[in-house]
Amino acid sequence: MLEVIGAGFGRTGTLSLKLALETLGFGPCYHMLEVLKHPHHDQLWFDAMDGSLSDWNQIFDGFQSTVDWPSTFFWQELLRAYPDAKVILTRRDERAWYTSVRETIFKALNQHDDEKQSGFSEHRQMARELILKRVFGDRSSDADRVRAIYRAHNDLVEATVPKVQLLVYQPGDGWAPLCRFLDVEIPESDYPHANSRDEYQAKFVA
Repeated sequence: MLEVIGAGFGRTGTLSLKLALETLGFGPCYHMLEVLKHPHHDQLWFDAMDGSLSDWNQIFDGFQSTVDWPSTFFWQELLRAYPDAKVILTRRDERAWYTSVRETIFKALNQHDDEKQSGFSEHRQMARELILKRVFGDRSSDADRVRAIYRAHNDLVEATVPKVQLLVYQPGDGWAPLCRFLDVEIPESDYPHANSRDEYQAKFVA
């Protein structure tokens, strides 16, 4: 049963948030990396895209939270399926975000298949279909359009989710607003910082 739904686009600190939520007891937390660990989930996400997924628990059974794509694309459907869940919108300055997503996710998905992606062809097809086509309309090279989609998404989340269920969270905000929103104590450990641009490129960009 999902208790937390992350509505922020990739490259807004989603992997750090995943680690933070797990530290706070809201794990396991689903993230694009979980799809790599569960290869059969690629087909389930294709099913979700074409409307034939019968039960979200087919994907989220055993998970208490989810962040990042692919689930972020379905944040409205997930909130209807789990109406008591809290929603966290991670966001950052749109120009900094665009530079980051252009140099990481867009580069990885637009490059030709190579040794870094061998064995993940279905996963790449799913990610390309969802992110490049469904989210950005096959216009990932159009900076103004991409930033406009990012703004519109964030605005829709803020306008739609009841204020008592929504936290707008930016990288650097630390533990305090997150713990207050989730009604848990602040850990003694530092807030996680993971998946920098260099780390992402080393893993996924040729």
